[in-house]
Amino acid sequence: MRVIGRRIIQLVVVFVVVTFFTVLLISLVPGKPEIVVIPFDNPQHTQRAAFRKENNLDRPLVIQWEKWAGKFVKGDFGNYYQSTGTDPVAKRIKSSAPVSALLILYTQVFSLAVAIPVAIWAAYKSGSRLDKLLNATAFAFISLPAFAVALILGYFLGVKYNLLPTSGYVRITDNPVEHFKTMVIPVLSLSLGQIAVYMRLLRSDLVSTLQEDFILMAKAKGISNRRVLWRHALRPSSLTLLTVAGLSIGTLIGGTLVVEVLLGIPGMGYLIGQAVLARQYVALQSSVALIAIVFVLLNFLIDYLYTVLDPRIRERT
Repeated sequence: MRVIGRRIIQLVVVFVVVTFFTVLLISLVPGKPEIVVIPFDNPQHTQRAAFRKENNLDRPLVIQWEKWAGKFVKGDFGNYYQSTGTDPVAKRIKSSAPVSALLILYTQVFSLAVAIPVAIWAAYKSGSRLDKLLNATAFAFISLPAFAVALILGYFLGVKYNLLPTSGYVRITDNPVEHFKTMVIPVLSLSLGQIAVYMRLLRSDLVSTLQEDFILMAKAKGISNRRVLWRHALRPSSLTLLTVAGLSIGTLIGGTLVVEVLLGIPGMGYLIGQAVLARQYVALQSSVALIAIVFVLLNFLIDYLYTVLDPRIRERT
C-alpha cells in the first residue's frame, strides 16, 4: 500500500506540473486566442467575449488551471471551437488516441524485435569487425531525426517507386492490408533511432554479463552458446533496456507529433499540432494531460516488470 500511495502522489505531481506548465507556455504566445479561434465576430464581439468567459481567459493563470483541472478530473475535457460551432474534445481524443497508441506500439515492438537479436549477435561477436560495423551503423541511425527519415522514405518508397502511400491513414477495421501499408513509413521513421539506442545498451550489458561467474559455470556444464545467450545472459541484462524502453515513450510521443503532421496521420500528435496552431487552450491541456498520465502509468508498469525480471528488487520494495 505504501508503494501504491507513493505512485499516486507521483502521478498527481506530474499531472499538476505538466498541465500548469502547458498553461504558462500558451499564455506566453503573442496574440489573443479569441481572435485566432473566432476571426469574424459580430459588431458587439459577443462571441469572443463568451469564448473568453467560458475559458476563464480574463482570470489569473492559477484560476484558469484550477477551473480546467476541476472539469478534467470529472471527465469533462472541454470543447474544440470552430467557425461552425463547438466539438467535444473527448470525441476528438477518442478518435485520435487509438491511432497514436497503435503507432507507438508498432514502433516499440518492431524496434525491440530487431534490436534484441542484433545486440545478442554483436555481444557474441564482441570486438570483431561485425561488432564494430553494427556499432557504427547504430551511431548513424541515432543521428538521424525521425522527420528527416520520414521525408526520405516517403520520397523513395512512395513517390519514386510508388510502393507505399506517402500520407493518410486507414484504420485496421476498414482494411487491414492498407492499414499496415500506411504504417510502414511512420514506423520505420520512428524506430531506426530506437533500434540503435536499444541495441547499444543491450549489447553493452550483455558483454558485461557474459563475463560473470554464472555464465562461465553454464558454459562449463556444456550448455550451448545459443542457450547461454538467450536463457542465461539476456534476462539479467535487460533491466537497463526495459528502463530506456519505458522512458523512450516520451521521446516517441514527441517524434510521433512531427511524423503525424508530416504524413497526415490523425493521431494525438496531429491533434496537438492543430490545437497549438489554432490556440485551442482546453484541447491542448486535455491532450497533454492524458499523455502525461499514460506516460506515468506505463513507467509504473515497468517498475513492476523489474520485479519479474529480477526477484531481488521485489524483496527491497
